[in-house]
Amino acid sequence: MDIIKKYFPDLNPTVEQKLGMLGDLYNEWNAKINVISRKDMDHFYERHVLHSLGIASFIQFEKGTKILDVGCGGGFPGIPLAIMFPDCRFHLIDSIGKKIKVVKGVAEALGLNNLSAEQIRVENHPNQYDFIISRAVTAFPAFVKLCSNKILTQQNNAISNGIVYLKGGDFDQEIKEFKNRISVTDLSNYFEEEFFETKKIIHLSM
Repeated sequence: MDIIKKYFPDLNPTVEQKLGMLGDLYNEWNAKINVISRKDMDHFYERHVLHSLGIASFIQFEKGTKILDVGCGGGFPGIPLAIMFPDCRFHLIDSIGKKIKVVKGVAEALGLNNLSAEQIRVENHPNQYDFIISRAVTAFPAFVKLCSNKILTQQNNAISNGIVYLKGGDFDQEIKEFKNRISVTDLSNYFEEEFFETKKIIHLSM
C-alpha cells in the first residue's frame, strides 16, 4: 500500500482499508483461479491498483456517475475505482465466467455495494453509461465500434462522457481517425515509477 499512499495521501480510512485488503484477497483468489500472473502479483499494487487509479488522477467522477468496465478481467480498473468512488455506480463485464467469479468474490469480501458484475460480451449488453473504462482489451478502433452506442448523452462531469482507456506503447495509428475528439495523457505525469513511462490514458469524447 505504500505506493498508493505515496500518490493518494489523503484517503479516508474506509477507502484505505479496502484498498489495503486487495493484496491478500487477490493472493487467495489467484491460488484458486489464476487471473493475475505470478510475476505481476509481485508488483500487484503498482501494476494493477495504482495503474487503475491513474483514472482517478485524470478525473474525479461526480456523485451518481455510471461507469461500465469492459473486459474487466479480474476486476481492473473497476474494483480500485469503485473503492475510490463509493458514490458512483460501477458495472464490470467480461466474457470469461471465471474472471467474473473472482470479481464478485472480491467485491463481496469488500462490501462494495456500488459494484455489480456480469459475464456478457459488450455488444450484447443493453445499458448505457456516462463512461466506459478499460485496460487495452483490443485495438482502439475495434473497441470504439463495440461501445459507441453505450454512452449516455447527458453530461454531469468535468470532462465529456465517453471512453477512458488505459493503454501502453505506440498507438498513434490506432487513434488517427478520432483526432478531433481524443486526448492522450501520459501516466508519467502522475506517477514516477518506470512502469508508467509508456502508459497513457486515452479519453475519447462521445
